[in-house]
This record gives sequence, C-alpha cells and structure tokens, in this order.
Amino acid sequence: MEHTFDRTYWDEIWQGDRAHAMGTSRPHPHLVQEIGDLMPGTALDAGCGAGSEVIWLASRGWQVTGADIAVAALDRAGERAAEAGVADRVRWVEADLSTWEPDTRFDLVTTHYAHPAMPQLDFYDRAASWVAPGGTLLIVGHLHHDDGVHGTGHDPDGPPPAASATAATITARLDPTDWDVVTAEESHRTVSGPGDHEMAVHDVVVRATRRG
Repeated sequence: MEHTFDRTYWDEIWQGDRAHAMGTSRPHPHLVQEIGDLMPGTALDAGCGAGSEVIWLASRGWQVTGADIAVAALDRAGERAAEAGVADRVRWVEADLSTWEPDTRFDLVTTHYAHPAMPQLDFYDRAASWVAPGGTLLIVGHLHHDDGVHGTGHDPDGPPPAASATAATITARLDPTDWDVVTAEESHRTVSGPGDHEMAVHDVVVRATRRG
C-alpha cells in the first residue's frame, strides 16, 4: 500500500480503530534501554503520537517537547501527561516534521517510527540537526528487509519500504567528525497488538552522541 504520510493520513490513523491501542501504549523498550542512564536535560520526541515516550522522559526529570502532526494524538498525549502528573515538564507542538524547525537545540532527540511526508533518511538528517553539541540522537525505526518483510503496524502488510532503513544507511549519514555512534543494531521482536494479536516487529536502532 502506498502512503504519503501527510496530515490527512495521520489524522485518519488517529481517528481510526487503532488509535485507542496506540494511545495507551508503554514507552518503547529501546528508549528505556538506551536512555535510562543519561542525565536529564532538554528533550524532543519527534513524532510523539500519544506521548508514551514523552511522559516516560518527563517522569525521569527531562524537560520534553513532543511534536506531532496529528492534533488528535496531541490531545490524547496532553490528557495522559496530566494524568501522570508531568504536564508541567512537557510542551506539545503541532508540527509537520518535514518543514518544522525548533527554536532551540536539545540535549536529546528521539524518534520512534515517525514518518513525515519526505524521504525517511532525509527526515533522520533533520532530526540529527536538532541535537545540541554533546547531545544524544536516538532513532528507532522500521528495519528494511530486501525480501520485503518489515513487520506489521501501520497496515496488515506492515510499513512500506519507503518508511524503512538499515543501521548502515542511517549511520552513513552521520559525519564521523561530528558524531560518535554508540548503538547501531537491528532487532526482531514479537509484540501484542490490538485484540492481543501477536505481530512481528523488525526494528533498526541507532544511538549517537554529537561531539561538543
């Protein structure tokens, strides 16, 4: 299935049957694993959806900006942050990540399966540009398989190849004179989806530190 990943696409996702399940999810395990030992500072979650990762970061002392194109997702995220008692540590921004520019740089920039209406690797370049010197970039994305298997999520057939990448294609975009790559891995998990339906998820995870 072809997608443009524009505002209409994401509004439909967040008003559809999957919205409730996505709006109650836990923080991504790769975020917990990779970022749990960092000293809190300022953070941006680009493509934050219903805010699971934002809330987790805020609960651990980070000042977090959550940016997403879908108003319905941000509304749900705001409700959840208030319920968790961290609303004062969070700022929500309605943003098209293909064109938006933050007014500051961040100690941490994370993105989890975010797909703006632009080439995926170009979006990762944009995310990297938002990291302050000495800061950390964490990308969790859909792993590209040459055999066409990407796992499920957006659709029964899984995310399209245009939304996928490999660790090598992502790290190749990070200038080694500016970045130290900490993690570059590809993993395969089985998770419970809506209705407790098990689905395969193939992830690419890249964590890098920008030199100060």
